[in-house]
Amino acid sequence: MANTTIYVKEATAEQPIQTLESILVQIDGVERALVDMEDGEVKIEYNEEQVTQEQIVKRIQQHGLHLR
Repeated sequence: MANTTIYVKEATAEQPIQTLESILVQIDGVERALVDMEDGEVKIEYNEEQVTQEQIVKRIQQHGLHLR
């Protein structure tokens, strides 16, 4: 398992967090994601044999969310 931490600009409000969580659970290989509403920090645990960090980031951006 690999871990990554990203910051999503919109992940400080309930609706964008729900959108982000629904995006992440649909990605094969993502095992767990924890969102900190205070600063938009998202910790993601994933299987690097199934998905890369770049693929996760790209999928998030495709849904109109912005990384900072």
